[in-house]
Amino acid sequence: MNLTLIKGTGQLVKIIIRQHRFQLIAWLIGIVGVSLAVASSYQSIYQTANDKTAFALTMQNPAMVAMLGPGYDAKEYLVTVGTQFAHEMLLFSVIAVAIMSILLVGSSTRTDEETGRIEVIRSLPVGRLSYLAACIIVVGFVNLIITLLIGVGLRLLNIEGITFESSILYGAILGTGGFIFGSITAFFAQLSDTSRGTKGLAFGALIIAYLIRAVGDVGNEQLALISPLGWSVRTDVFIENYWWPINISILLSGVVLIFALYLNSIRDIDSGFLPKRKGKTSASPYIMTTFGLIYLIQRTKIVAWSIGIFALGAAFGAVLGDMEKYFADNEFVQMMLSQVGDFSITEQFLTMLMGIMSLISAIPVIMTILKLKSEEIHNRTEHFYSRSISRNQVLGSYTLLAIVESIIYLMVLALGLWLAALTMMDDPISFGTVVQSALIYLPALWVMIGITVLIFGFVPKITSVIWLYYAFCYVVAYVGGMLKFPDWMKNVSVFEVIPKLPGEEINVIVLVLVLAISIVLLFIGFFGYKKRDIVG
Repeated sequence: MNLTLIKGTGQLVKIIIRQHRFQLIAWLIGIVGVSLAVASSYQSIYQTANDKTAFALTMQNPAMVAMLGPGYDAKEYLVTVGTQFAHEMLLFSVIAVAIMSILLVGSSTRTDEETGRIEVIRSLPVGRLSYLAACIIVVGFVNLIITLLIGVGLRLLNIEGITFESSILYGAILGTGGFIFGSITAFFAQLSDTSRGTKGLAFGALIIAYLIRAVGDVGNEQLALISPLGWSVRTDVFIENYWWPINISILLSGVVLIFALYLNSIRDIDSGFLPKRKGKTSASPYIMTTFGLIYLIQRTKIVAWSIGIFALGAAFGAVLGDMEKYFADNEFVQMMLSQVGDFSITEQFLTMLMGIMSLISAIPVIMTILKLKSEEIHNRTEHFYSRSISRNQVLGSYTLLAIVESIIYLMVLALGLWLAALTMMDDPISFGTVVQSALIYLPALWVMIGITVLIFGFVPKITSVIWLYYAFCYVVAYVGGMLKFPDWMKNVSVFEVIPKLPGEEINVIVLVLVLAISIVLLFIGFFGYKKRDIVG
């Protein structure tokens, strides 16, 4: 390899780390802190053999296998609480690290290219591949830090049955899982000519990998082995400690990066290898409106996320029938699991599933509002404001689109889950029950919109704070009970105060209060945006 192609890489590594230092520190603290806090809590949660046996039987049902991956043998749950920790936390921790890597690589490649940073850097005496090489080194370094911090941290917790090798392996699963999706993002950055397209393709690959793993884990292991996430859950960490998934992940990452570097070396700045679709010669009257234009720009994202959320709902709906049969045939599990009123175990599972899926649905909704920040930074909002269009009209159009999206995503989630369950269950859950359990979270999504508008309206530079709050809500939903968060802390999450249907009664007062909070946040955010200077 001609070393002049990577000249100056070391200096660019320092620049990228400095540019993203606050986001990286937040990600490291969040991922490592939550992982170690949850691991330390398991010793007090599963203390007796009966507790561990009940956990093992619960996790063997198809719905939990689809959500979290295949478990261990029942007897292996008695060896160490590390098995319970790995089964519940491993897959979603890998996904969290993958998301971090996708965002880091996407921002350090296409985003920097769109803003002109890479063009300025290439005017200096640096190699053609230096910036991409520096980005790869940074994402690899960050994932290595996660590997070491979690590996050493787990060992220092001194949990029975967790050895130094197994703790390092657990950290390596997260690190290599993140690195492989960072590599995939670097490859997609050469295909797409936009930051949005790059991240969209990468997140699409992550969702597809999750769905392939879920379907394969339930019915076809060979299918699951196609997915990098399928490899992650087959290390048998804390028991057999298989390292082959780590080796395959590193090998695949290397192959993908070779292709990414090659494509980067032969393409021009601001270009991609995916063909651009030709636009229409004339726009329809609807597109000539503010809302219509904003919708046109966001349409591809809306369709892609709708398909992804529908597929996730269908994947979980498809295993509800197997789950009902599993519990019906297992007297011990029926004895250990509590019933809530007259609701079936499937309906109880539905409440948990909708809580998680509503959080996933909030991601594209938040992204819609943040798109206005990107348009403002790139001076594209000037095309609106140079005409007789007010700031409130522009922000209102983005907000209205986000609200419409929130309804669409929860509806397609309910539809996908119900249609799949309809074909698999002997006594399918009613469509009204599924829709109600999904749409009950609309006020929570609208509060997320309100918070985003509030931050954007006053201090657009810190809009990333909304993702910190989002991460907090996710931690509360997933491990808040396990970590024994106090009620006041749980109630800081807007998703936690929403009634869980069908297991709980609808609390109209709470819903009205949450809705009122969203309206107040929006009103204040609109006021701030109207008064502040335009960034650009």
